[in-house]
Amino acid sequence: MKIRILERNERSMKFEVIGEGHTFCNLLRDFLIRNPDVEFAAYRIDHPLVSNPVFYLKTKESKPEDALKKAAEEIIKALEAFKNNFMKTLKQ
Repeated sequence: MKIRILERNERSMKFEVIGEGHTFCNLLRDFLIRNPDVEFAAYRIDHPLVSNPVFYLKTKESKPEDALKKAAEEIIKALEAFKNNFMKTLKQ
């Protein structure tokens, strides 16, 4: 997966998530809006066969890059917890 920043300023960012679809983008949007500093997080896909998702992110006080990093870290933690619970369940 690659991310291409299309626009950026102090409190907002527009970026393209290359090679992903609704599955990942819904997950990322969900974790972004859990952050109380995120004012707005949404994405659009013009056509799933010919375009990449474009995200719009706006924060209240911090840099949008910080919110994106925090969301990525929280996704990793959630996936690790899921993996651990799944492996524990398989051993029962």
